[in-house]
Amino acid sequence: MELEEALERVRTGPQGPSVAAFFDFGGTVVGGFNPPPLPRRLIRGGSTRGALTAGLLGSIRGARSEGEYERFLQHVMYGWAGVPESDLVALGREIFAHSVYGHIYPEAWRLVREHEAAGHTLVLVSSVTRYQVEPVAAELGIPHTLCTTMAVQDGVLTGHVAGKPLWRNGKADAVRRFALVSEIDLARSYAYADSAADLPLLHSAGHPVAVNPDPRVVMEAAEKEWPVLHFRPRQAPKVTDYARTLAGFAGLLGGALFGVAAKAHTKQRRQMADSMMTRAADSTLRGTGVRVRVIGAEHTRAPRPAVFIFNHQSQFDIVVLAEVLGTGFTGIAKREITKNPVFGPLMRFVEVTFIDRANSAATRAALEPVVETLRGGLSVVIAPEGTRSLTPRVGQFKKGAFHIAMQAGVPVIPVVIRNAGEIAWRNSAVVRKGVVDVAVLPPIDVSGWDPADMDADVERVRQLFVDTLLHWPKD
Repeated sequence: MELEEALERVRTGPQGPSVAAFFDFGGTVVGGFNPPPLPRRLIRGGSTRGALTAGLLGSIRGARSEGEYERFLQHVMYGWAGVPESDLVALGREIFAHSVYGHIYPEAWRLVREHEAAGHTLVLVSSVTRYQVEPVAAELGIPHTLCTTMAVQDGVLTGHVAGKPLWRNGKADAVRRFALVSEIDLARSYAYADSAADLPLLHSAGHPVAVNPDPRVVMEAAEKEWPVLHFRPRQAPKVTDYARTLAGFAGLLGGALFGVAAKAHTKQRRQMADSMMTRAADSTLRGTGVRVRVIGAEHTRAPRPAVFIFNHQSQFDIVVLAEVLGTGFTGIAKREITKNPVFGPLMRFVEVTFIDRANSAATRAALEPVVETLRGGLSVVIAPEGTRSLTPRVGQFKKGAFHIAMQAGVPVIPVVIRNAGEIAWRNSAVVRKGVVDVAVLPPIDVSGWDPADMDADVERVRQLFVDTLLHWPKD
């Protein structure tokens, strides 16, 4: 079964909170991690923090056999005994933000969003612990987690499991208990899992789906005629990715210099800046092998000037925006970008306004000239989330972009970017080959908004981004 078919089944199936979607964790929502090399494990063995990190990260994939799960339990019972629970909670969040976020399957993300839109009760289920599972659940917006619970006394792990481990039938039993307490109709609910150990979980729901199934699950799915989905694993960068990234940076710098030189005779900084951005973006895309597909391109040309707002997940967004918008715009960015040896100087040349997010008064003062920039005919690009997100999740929007548009008397134009986070992960400079989709939505007239009461208006605009990412418009 293709993903689009699975999404359509959810979209047209039973709706409401009495229907649940149970997602297995490792291998279904998050791709597994290979154990660290032996030398690194030996080094970490001498450090309590290193050993905890290795244990948390290495077990995310989930056990594939009884013996493997027994070894996991022995490790956490003996290795985590006496460790403050707050340390494990903090470490779990840290490793998620450092590496785990990049291994969430985008296909799983879309399934979760579709179930959310259907009003289903979302549950993330795992045989491992809350310290690995909860950061992922929080990022995905899944409110319920079922996992193996470690006993805690006075804030410290005792070295024992509290209750029954969620392994094989234990996981299915936990699902049935949750369904009973939460008034869930299991016959109409969905379960997604990958391994033979999760067969009891799959059998517990009326709509089981095998995801990245192992051989035993493949056989069961064929016999029971279950749908099967295959999610593409997130791989570590290859040599070709590094080579492509170097080519892209060379293209960026070469294109920027050539663009400035091509218009140097005009002695007009704006013309040189426009030429620099368009040529740099084109050269970077060709060097990296990234394609940009645009829907609604007519909205990038008129009306102008405008405040273009975009969802921000990757450093590569800057290149995408330059390719899509072309000329006649500048931007607003956080002051930290000035330290970037490549983007800092380029953004200063195109007269980007840099703001200090830690100083609200200084931010307001810095934004005042932006209104005059718009009145002078130059458009402005702003990320209303304020910072890059780890995943496709659309964060809360700040109001600055909308206040600026209202004061300048210009519209707001949403630019929805999809897949940029797959091209360049948030915490990585490596660029992978692929396609970035961009949907430029119709302009929004904000002239009638009340500056003192615009929360609902801003949220409606944010919801446009959420809805567009969920149901991408047809060309």
